[in-house]
Amino acid sequence: MPPRKRQEPSAPSTMKELKDTLWKAADRLRGSLSANQYKDVILGLVFLKYVSDAYDERRETIRTELMAEDYDEEQVEDLIDDPEEYQGYGVFVVPPNAQWAYLAEYAKGKPAEGSEPAKPPGQLIDEAMDAVMQTNPALQGTLPRLYNKDNIDQRRLGELIDLFNSARFSRQGEHRARDLMGEVYEYFLGNFARSEGKRGGEFFTPPSVVRVIVEVLEPSRGRVYDPCCGSGGMFVQTEKFIYEHKGDPKDIAIYGQESLEETWRMAKMNLAIHGIDNKGLGARWGDTFARDQHADVQMDYVMANPPFNIKHWSRNTEDPRWKFGVPPVTNANYAWIQHILYKLAPGGSAGVVMANGSMSSNSNGEGAIRAQIVEADLISCMVALPTQLFRSTGIPVCVWFFAKDKRVGKGGAVDRSGEVLFIDARELGYMVDRAERALSDEDMAKIADTYHAWRGTRSAAQKHLAYEDVPGFCKSVGLPDIKAADYALTPGRYVGAAEIEDDGEPVEDKIQRLSKELLSAFDESVRLEKIVREQLGRFDV
Repeated sequence: MPPRKRQEPSAPSTMKELKDTLWKAADRLRGSLSANQYKDVILGLVFLKYVSDAYDERRETIRTELMAEDYDEEQVEDLIDDPEEYQGYGVFVVPPNAQWAYLAEYAKGKPAEGSEPAKPPGQLIDEAMDAVMQTNPALQGTLPRLYNKDNIDQRRLGELIDLFNSARFSRQGEHRARDLMGEVYEYFLGNFARSEGKRGGEFFTPPSVVRVIVEVLEPSRGRVYDPCCGSGGMFVQTEKFIYEHKGDPKDIAIYGQESLEETWRMAKMNLAIHGIDNKGLGARWGDTFARDQHADVQMDYVMANPPFNIKHWSRNTEDPRWKFGVPPVTNANYAWIQHILYKLAPGGSAGVVMANGSMSSNSNGEGAIRAQIVEADLISCMVALPTQLFRSTGIPVCVWFFAKDKRVGKGGAVDRSGEVLFIDARELGYMVDRAERALSDEDMAKIADTYHAWRGTRSAAQKHLAYEDVPGFCKSVGLPDIKAADYALTPGRYVGAAEIEDDGEPVEDKIQRLSKELLSAFDESVRLEKIVREQLGRFDV
């Protein structure tokens, strides 16, 4: 069988071109499929196109290197298919029937050949997904196989393949995969979350919220865990943080769990695209409360955005995780909090997004649970966030930060035992559009720097930061004061009002001026009243 003609590599697509291409693709499917279905169809195709492009690019690199070493064409063909030459470089091996050139050639379907029947494009894509998973164990059970179903319009599917064929999703020189494909994938997840409303919030946490958690916790090595990982955004941002701070991503191990099959698949693909080992997400999806898939593992960092105020959850009153009290059957907020505290290793820390009600609720025993957690001195910081960060919900949110050890040590140079830092960030952020707010880089840095200055971390020392209470924004509060407030953890209760900037006018002069203005306003009111009465007198009222 003659070797397939090599495609000449085209220039990688720009970010804008990739995003435009993806949304054109989404528009073509939107009319015929549900939001869930077209999301799965398109993300699966994007992933397949990406792994194929990355494979082609690595293949060209191998060929160039071998030819430079004076290997002849026959020797090159013998060596170029060695899986180690791909997998050792973070590239998935893509069999011939899964390569994009093959799918593009048969975008309208493959005609019958001899005894082999004709195949529609959907069947070819499903077979491609199978081939990639069989060749790469890390992807086993991850990729969608839904392209040959009756409700998938095969003509439109062929058009999608043609459309994707014009974009090149691959690594660009020195840039890593995340610089291009990873960002596109995250962009797409975010847009699907916006279009799906509340359902979208189940798999996507706004990037600025994720960054606040990561920037405060500063995960650099150890075990990083998310018990409701959605599409894996916490892990992706952790890897970015480590990379930006010149660390080694291999120093962390990822552990996660997700209860929804399609979301679990998204997370596996998302991590694969970013070159993150996804074995820690388990062999399948599963309910964290019903069965903790990492029951014997304690975590150094936990980052989570659990679904808010779940009314129906897998509640076992004898569960050893409920060290501070059995959570109510009508709300799982304190089940998530206690699960996360149970998972923390000595010296571990966590950041958890919660509905604001969790900070002060006293219903169904939640107040008593919160009091015990406070008295156990496990809370390091409470952050109230601005509204409208989540398109999927109008519920105001906060972030709870936990630390197993607040004494002087690797967590910081300042002993904060018996204290909690309260940050009221409700006034931060800017409106992206009429419905959505985001935190700016400066906003996120302000929150993180305040925490690091309070704790005396290495990053605070590098920036020469010193902590001080700022009225209206932050305050360090002792446990006795929190107890006196009935263990309410709402930052606004403690930080007070912002100081009014002194305008330089002496108080006596200001009182005299304002008094004159008030008396003048009274005189004007009397004058206007007289005019109105005179006008009314002209009518028989």
